[in-house]
Amino acid sequence: MTQHTDVVVVGGGQAGLAAGYHLRRQGLDFVILDADTAPGGSWQHMWDSLHLFSPAEHSSLPGRLMPAQPGETYPDARHVVDYLTDYEKRYDLPVQHGTRVDAVRRDAGRLLVEAETGTWRARAVISATGSWSRPFVPAIRGRSVFTGRQLHTVHYRSPADFAGQHVIVVGGGNSGAQIAADLALDGNIDVMWVTRRPPRFLPDDIDGRDLFDVATARRRALDAGRSDTGGVASLGDIVAVPPVRAARDAGLLTAKPMFDRLTATGVRCADGSHTEADAVIWATGFRPVLAHLAPLNLRGARGHIPTAGTRALGEPRLHLLGYGDWTGPASATLIGVGRPARDAAREIAGLV
Repeated sequence: MTQHTDVVVVGGGQAGLAAGYHLRRQGLDFVILDADTAPGGSWQHMWDSLHLFSPAEHSSLPGRLMPAQPGETYPDARHVVDYLTDYEKRYDLPVQHGTRVDAVRRDAGRLLVEAETGTWRARAVISATGSWSRPFVPAIRGRSVFTGRQLHTVHYRSPADFAGQHVIVVGGGNSGAQIAADLALDGNIDVMWVTRRPPRFLPDDIDGRDLFDVATARRRALDAGRSDTGGVASLGDIVAVPPVRAARDAGLLTAKPMFDRLTATGVRCADGSHTEADAVIWATGFRPVLAHLAPLNLRGARGHIPTAGTRALGEPRLHLLGYGDWTGPASATLIGVGRPARDAAREIAGLV
């Protein structure tokens, strides 16, 4: 049986919840379809030691401040899950968990959303599926012959899984630095951190609050026709959160150049040297989860769907939310997703 509604939101993480908050304020009928069986979005799958870059009061969704976590300046992932769970209940958002969306299609002036549990016919769709379920691993020679353990950020949990081992962490972003620091500070693991270019640490006094301000200022400058200010990337790549700072200052977080290939027992560098390894952790990023939108044929350069704000240029009934700056400045963050969610809801209200 096909059900009818004004808007279907695909994804029930932070972006989907922010969309639901603003859709309700616009008086629209909507449903949020979420593949996860429990609230919390990707935060429920993060590694044990992960903390936010910003204090709780600067990491909030619209309408509800995140409460501080006792004893923590920067809340941990479990605290974020609790906050999102409470947010969903507080605003009685119509989230259907355990409902994966397979496809979105055009259907006589509407969009047809095909999910595992049935089909929805909607005036508009907001895609807010993020990127966590689509990890990226680069094509490095020898990956198929390495006999040790290979895993991506999505599968990393704690140093306890690598006690007494030789571990190589690949990736020069925040995840790579944090996981390498987590392992190095354990004291019982031999860690080699590998990056394609020398890591760039942001100044120690910069956190997520500053990054959001920079991203917002850049977007405003571009919208006003002013030159590109460089944005967050001009400051550096890695936020020096306390564990990263501690490992760096202790000399435990010195990056090595990217290796040339994997061997059966480790990695070989361009200079011919070989390093033994029991495990390789790929902290090499993600790609947006957009397979459900394939029937709409909207993909552009770099796999992105061209947008004006959050609205897809090739399909005005579709909005994309929370995938990064191309769908709103800092829209992949808790504090940053509120504004583009509000704008999307307003635009949809005018459409429907």
